[in-house]
Amino acid sequence: QVQLVESGGGLVQPGGSLRLSCVASGSIFKIYSMGWYRQAPGKQLELVATPTSGGSTNYADSVKGRFTISGVYANTVYLQMNDLKPEDTADYYCNARVASVAGDYSGVPYWGKGTLVTVSS
Repeated sequence: QVQLVESGGGLVQPGGSLRLSCVASGSIFKIYSMGWYRQAPGKQLELVATPTSGGSTNYADSVKGRFTISGVYANTVYLQMNDLKPEDTADYYCNARVASVAGDYSGVPYWGKGTLVTVSS
């Protein structure tokens, strides 16, 4: 079993910054990717930042230029969020594709329980 634990959420004023972290632990042979999603109140889950198969990063249009993901292929992934806006208020979830055994060349997706980011004055 694999556990993903997010941290770093909280209340911040518009224009402020936060850095989210997600640590993967447990039965890990190889981490293929780690990324971030979010779900705002009353809305569907949406992609924030994830790696692409080509080695680059896919960002939601609404966060381009403001959010930066790092550590995508390590056991810890970060999301640096700058110039936060009220519409960034959401539960932020870490997602990872992990192989627990050798020979698993695609991995299994896992989700964290989320960390709440509230942007308000």
